[in-house]
Amino acid sequence: MYSYTRAESRERAKLFRKGFRQALADCVDAKVTARIEAIDAMAAERGQRELKALHEVQATARQNLAAAKAAERTAPRTDKTAARQARKDAEQRVRLAERAVHKAERS
Repeated sequence: MYSYTRAESRERAKLFRKGFRQALADCVDAKVTARIEAIDAMAAERGQRELKALHEVQATARQNLAAAKAAERTAPRTDKTAARQARKDAEQRVRLAERAVHKAERS
């Protein structure tokens, strides 16, 4: 997964265009390709850190959902409504975390 900043995206696009023009002239500068590779390496490393953080958020959300389900099952009749709502909120957080992880893994 790559995670480019806006500045990196602009610089990479500019360098790509420059390298493309140089390739047409058959005189590609090694500095251009080296800088593009450096930007890609930074973005890949940042992307891996973000993906790891998303997996941690997903694991925490799943753990909280398990605790909410247990609390709902053991709640007295007077607290069932609040426990059910807490479980539904925890399920929603799990769904959001799973979508974020899936989206990050696809990019």
